[in-house]
Amino acid sequence: MQLYSFFNSSTSYRVRIALALKGLEFDTIPVNIRAGEHRACAYVGEVNPSASVPALIDGEIALGQSLAILDYLDAKYPEPRLVPQDIEARARVLELAMLVSCDMHPVNNLRILKYLQGPLGLSVEQKNAWYRHWVDEGMAGVERLLGKHGHGAWCFGDAPTLADVCLIPQIANARRMGCDLSAYPRAMAVYAQAETHPAFRAAAPNRQPDYTA
Repeated sequence: MQLYSFFNSSTSYRVRIALALKGLEFDTIPVNIRAGEHRACAYVGEVNPSASVPALIDGEIALGQSLAILDYLDAKYPEPRLVPQDIEARARVLELAMLVSCDMHPVNNLRILKYLQGPLGLSVEQKNAWYRHWVDEGMAGVERLLGKHGHGAWCFGDAPTLADVCLIPQIANARRMGCDLSAYPRAMAVYAQAETHPAFRAAAPNRQPDYTA
């Protein structure tokens, strides 16, 4: 199994967590998205038509898009499950995971931030204000969901699920960008739990072969 990944990509981080939780061995192939390697013709043509990271190669299967990869991993390697089979528990996990993956991440990923500062001409301060605004919008929603439905040491119970797999990288990036997350104690308690878990620690950006400070 091969994972095309960038150490600071939160979507790559999600997949690394899932692979570690499931105990699956894989080779990391770094793709430097800061240098535009994800747009190289060979990569787009042969690995990931989405021109993004991550991409997973598992035998004859090649997949881009982290949520598709996570669904594939859960179907083919179901232990431990990331998405519960119980209907209500499944819905709650997906609700929070989609809030992070569909509402928060897309407006704050690297290509958006580059576009804001490049063609649109925003200053660094304006770009950072944009980032903080959408982090606050999303994290407020996360905190409300956890306050209403969350339980246990993780988002939903005593074992990590897809909700945690999506939330932890988003919090890590927000912290790296200097966001004040003190208004979200339930979410930060989950983050503190993840910092002690071997799979989450192994998947962390500073543990990756392409890590640069």
